Amino acid sequence: MGSFCVLGVLLLSLAPAGRCNKANKHKPWIETEYQGIVMENDNTVLLNPPLFALDKDAPLHYAGEICGFRVHSGGGSGSSAFEAVVLDKTTGEGLIRAKEPLDCESQREHTFTVQAYDCGEGPDGTNSKKSHKATVHVRVNDVNEFSPVFVEKQYQVSVSEGRLFDRILRVEALDGDCSPQYSQICFYDIVTPNVPFAIDNDGNIKNTEVLDSRRQRFYRFTVTAFDCGKSRATADAEVTVEVKPTCKPGWIGWSKRVEYTPGSGGVPLFPTLHLETCEEPVWNIQATVELQTNHIGKGCDRDSYSDRSVRRLCGAVRGEVDLLPPPSPSTNWTAALPTLPSPDSSLVFSFNNSAHVAVVPPRAVAMVSGDHFTLQLWMKRGGGALQGGPTNTGRGAKREEETIVCNTVKNDDSFSHYSLSVHGCRLSLLYWPDLGAARPVKFLWKLEQVCDGEWHHFVVSVEFPAVTLYVDGVTFDPALIHDNGPLRSPTPRPRLFIGACWVSDDKEKDLQNSTLAETGETGYYQAHFRGLLAGVTLRPGSVEPHSVVECLYACREGLDFGDLESLGTGMKVHVNPSQSVLVLEGDDVESFNRAVQQVTYRNSLRFATPGVRPLKLATSLRCFSEEGCLSLRPLEGYLVVLQPDAPQISLSGGGHLVRPVGDFEAARGVALFPELRITCSLSHSINTAAEGMEGGALMSDAVAHTLDGCEVSPVGEELDPEREELVLEAESVRERGLELTNTTAYIALTGPESISVYEDVLRSLRYRLARGSALFERRFRLSCSEMNGRYTSNELTVEVNFLHSLDGLSHPSHLLASQQFLHPSRHSGELAGHTLAHAHRNSVVPGAATVIIVVCVGFLALMVVLGIFRIRSIHRRSDGQKGGAKEGGSEWDDSALTIIVNPMESYESRVSGDGGMDGDEEEEGEESPESPPGDAPDDQQIIIKRDCREHAPRRY
Repeated sequence: MGSFCVLGVLLLSLAPAGRCNKANKHKPWIETEYQGIVMENDNTVLLNPPLFALDKDAPLHYAGEICGFRVHSGGGSGSSAFEAVVLDKTTGEGLIRAKEPLDCESQREHTFTVQAYDCGEGPDGTNSKKSHKATVHVRVNDVNEFSPVFVEKQYQVSVSEGRLFDRILRVEALDGDCSPQYSQICFYDIVTPNVPFAIDNDGNIKNTEVLDSRRQRFYRFTVTAFDCGKSRATADAEVTVEVKPTCKPGWIGWSKRVEYTPGSGGVPLFPTLHLETCEEPVWNIQATVELQTNHIGKGCDRDSYSDRSVRRLCGAVRGEVDLLPPPSPSTNWTAALPTLPSPDSSLVFSFNNSAHVAVVPPRAVAMVSGDHFTLQLWMKRGGGALQGGPTNTGRGAKREEETIVCNTVKNDDSFSHYSLSVHGCRLSLLYWPDLGAARPVKFLWKLEQVCDGEWHHFVVSVEFPAVTLYVDGVTFDPALIHDNGPLRSPTPRPRLFIGACWVSDDKEKDLQNSTLAETGETGYYQAHFRGLLAGVTLRPGSVEPHSVVECLYACREGLDFGDLESLGTGMKVHVNPSQSVLVLEGDDVESFNRAVQQVTYRNSLRFATPGVRPLKLATSLRCFSEEGCLSLRPLEGYLVVLQPDAPQISLSGGGHLVRPVGDFEAARGVALFPELRITCSLSHSINTAAEGMEGGALMSDAVAHTLDGCEVSPVGEELDPEREELVLEAESVRERGLELTNTTAYIALTGPESISVYEDVLRSLRYRLARGSALFERRFRLSCSEMNGRYTSNELTVEVNFLHSLDGLSHPSHLLASQQFLHPSRHSGELAGHTLAHAHRNSVVPGAATVIIVVCVGFLALMVVLGIFRIRSIHRRSDGQKGGAKEGGSEWDDSALTIIVNPMESYESRVSGDGGMDGDEEEEGEESPESPPGDAPDDQQIIIKRDCREHAPRRY
């Protein structure tokens, strides 16, 4: 009863209160904006101001209490990562915290909204109210969790020596932290001690002392980095500094000496050469490579043959007349001219004063007309190559006309005249078609080649009114000038002068008169030439094709460009006609360097002229800034052409030539070298790789060569033209393209031709004797050469032995005949000189086989004695069979018996193996019917002669 009373009281007391909570009149209130901070390693957000929610319904139960906070995105980010919780419902204190660990590096700031809710009117939260949404900004604070990392593990830089740099190199390290405190690199440090470098807090490295490349070329050291949280880099960086020598603009890799082995083809002159501009920007580069070969022959290495031989090798038209031939009895007009040494076989004539004039006789040029001819010559003017006296060929000297060739030609019914002259740097041809009617015409050329002091090849072809000039194979057009000035008409008489012009004048006494030796005409020479001339030829007809003219001048050595296809864009290359100057032009340094390395030297001669060729490289640069453009000094060096491998010219097929005298006395004579063989071998290094094989080798192989001369001469005294001669058909020699010189001292073949041609011609050379003038022996020597005697063969000697026929001797004693063989010393003095004035024409004493004869004669004398006894025994037997015989007839009349033995038969069989002498041997006297010719053995014949005198026969 009491319990029910207490429960009723409590219910009555709570009823009024429940009726009051139903009045939840106010919304909770919070700040409109919060700033929060949270650490990466924590989840509680520290807000400013703190999170509190207020409700005016307080202290009412439920209505005045805060039951929770709700997080919304609110247009921001990070709402899903945070949550808000109520710490005290009565005070409304709340807390914002992260649901998961935050990463400052991925997102440093978060923005969202938060809203507070009260507890409503009762425990079930009915009629609860919510506050407005407040914006919350949360910043994630960084933790130093990352260490610095260098951008590059290794740094390399090159610096020039001799300077202190403010900065050589900058190293850089990065930190993965997000905050400035921990993500910034506060300082760098050089770990390697005692290096002349320093580094600042920004990573800039500089040198602390002047660097010297000779002392130390490379420096290597280690650097590290620290962030502001004092965390060191996980891996240090390595720095390499190269100290370069002071940059000097110019060519690097220049080799002063370059060697060339003959037969190597094209060889690069500058394989490692490159241009250093020291980073100076240039827009044009020009390099001129000059090879100086003017000291070799006529300006370069050409075929070492005479001008006539070169003309034949180039296929030029024949019929030229050599106006300056070597002096000889038939060409004596050049005997008084001074000559200079020349590497080739062409004579170089010097003209330097009034006495140096060559008067060519009319007979030498009778075939050349005056209106259709070609004149060729080599000329050099200026410089110090002349002998004696000053020259006036320089540009600053007084310019006087100098005549090279002055010629008056007789035509059918008139005379024409022309002269080739030089005047300063001008070449002129004065042509007078008809001395009696037409006026002269002058063709003029202004050429640097006339006065530059170098050798040049000139070809002037006249087909009036057309005139063609080739200089070094290049055509030049003339300026046609009609000479209206007063000219003295030349004397209408055929004459040709080299080095001046002859003026006939008997009236002018103030001039220095002289007399022309051929005609006795008085006059004087004018317009003397001063310079060097060689190979001056005159030929009727037009000039040869351009290819022949180029061949006559062509150098066999010069500069060339290796591979034009590899020439880069913007590059240009130019080579002059003589290939002594090569010019390269471009705008890119790298392309230019590659092009320079392709410049080559080539020499197509198998036997190049050894020696030194000076080499020069001149460079000009154009820069964007003309004031500070680089200037490079010329480079000088030299090319050395090594000595070529010498060819071995071998002659074989000589030895002993044994023939009967009758063969030599025949109309054709006997061939001296019927089995001649000429071979040429060369020991050299060959490049078999170029032929698709591997490697190279040193070998000796047969090569196809061109001989230029062979000479046959007698050993000892010269030939006696009344008794002996060497015979060679001149017409056949000329058809083979060779020239023949036949004298008593030698017979010579000259001209560039193949070995086979020389073999055929020399095999037809025959030796002939006059009847009754046979000697005992003769020796002849043969030698050949090529490259104008530069390489010679061995001397091939042939010994000629004559087999004499034997008649009956006046002495019947065979012992005396034996003594004739046993004592040949009385003729030794005569044999040495090949003159046997008192020798019996039927004697047989071969000088080269004296020892053999002595032995053979002793043996044969024994055989003779045995033969005599054998004959006498046979005679006795025949007498016994006959029985009685008349007195005086019992003995055999052998008074005229003669036994003749030819010891040279055995000698011939051993030396030359030549049988058949008996058929050609002449026999005198009557042969016995019992001993016909040919019945005796080859080495012995018994010839029986009977005498008509009646006396007792002699026995042997």
